[in-house]
Order: sequence, then structure tokens, then C-alpha cells
Amino acid sequence: MDKSGISKRIIDILDEISRLNNTLYSLNTRGVQQYPENFEVLSTDAALRGEQIACRLRHLVYTVSNKPQNQYLESAAQAQGVDIWEKGGVMEIKLPGLLAKREKWKSMEFLMEPFTAAMNRYALENTPPRYEQCVVCFISVYDRALPDRAVRDTDSAELKRYLDVISSFLLTDDSALYCDSYSTIELGEECCTRIVIMEKSRFPSWIAERDKAETA
Repeated sequence: MDKSGISKRIIDILDEISRLNNTLYSLNTRGVQQYPENFEVLSTDAALRGEQIACRLRHLVYTVSNKPQNQYLESAAQAQGVDIWEKGGVMEIKLPGLLAKREKWKSMEFLMEPFTAAMNRYALENTPPRYEQCVVCFISVYDRALPDRAVRDTDSAELKRYLDVISSFLLTDDSALYCDSYSTIELGEECCTRIVIMEKSRFPSWIAERDKAETA
């Protein structure tokens, strides 16, 4: 891309940053207690605009750098806080924030690409289990400081995108014959999404231990 094309991209990004700055200023001025409905709309707009800015900057890097895209995406996953680990045959994945709603899939590039790169890197550096008969648990963790109305129903379509990525690295087959899906919520210190994968035989004891810990 020529210099003028790169300059135009940068100007467009600066314009988006200015819009984001104005939205954040409105958020700070109006306040969550005085204007709860407007606060929700504005905060969602700010978050989505921030994701778009990050994706545009990401594509700018692709344009001017000779490094492989996957190398950058692995760094992005680390910066976002994507974490993957295994303990006793149970895989767990932590993703930043709550998963995007189906109508917001356009913004899912922000997380989906780094997540895929992180899964690929983990598979290259480790020997992850390959589950044949499994349960995949999607846990939406909400910041306990948020009001109850912040908790929303889980959209099964939004989970399928992530299950497709997980399946390519960890599952024999993600069809209903081999893979059960379980969705729940819990309260925590920050909003995030936990994905836990285990053999079906382990699920009853896992859910029992989880319920016991919640009531303790």
C-alpha cells in the first residue's frame, strides 16, 4: 500500500478514536446511577468502537509489517489475557470479557483471531487431550459489582463459533452424538468467559464440586 493509502487509514483510525473519546466523556458526565439506560447504550457503543479501532490497527500492522499475521495474533492473545491450561485431563480456557451477541459478530474478529492463534500455539507446544465423548461448559462470569439487569441469556449461536475452534484442536467431533454443551453463569471479580472441557464421565463430579463451592 502506498503512503497516501496508509495515511488515510491512520486518519480514519484517529477519527474513530475521537468518537470513542467523546462517548467516554459522555459516560463520565452522565454517570451510571443517574442515567442507567443511557449508560448501558453508551458503554456498549464505546466497547464496540474500541474493538473496531483495535481491529483497524491490527490490519494496519499487517499492511506495513513483513512478520506473519499469526505471530502478531499470538501477541494479541497474550495482551488480551487469553489463557489456556490443562489439569488432570480437564482443559480450561479463559477469555477476556463476555462473548459477543450474535448481532455483534462483525466485531468478533477482535477476539476470535487471537483466540484461534492461541489455541494453535498451545497445541504446538503441548500435547492436549483429544476428547471423544465430552462436555464443553461455557461459564459467563459477571463482575459482582454489576446490577442484576446486566446478566443476559446466553445465545447458543454465539457459542458455536468458539466451539468450532475448540473442536478443531481438542475434539474428535462436536456433533450432539459426541459433545454435550452446558452453559451457566457465576459472579466474580471481573467479567470474563471460562470454557471447561472434560470427558462426560467427569462431568457429574465436576458440577457437584462446583455447586458445593458456590454454596460454601
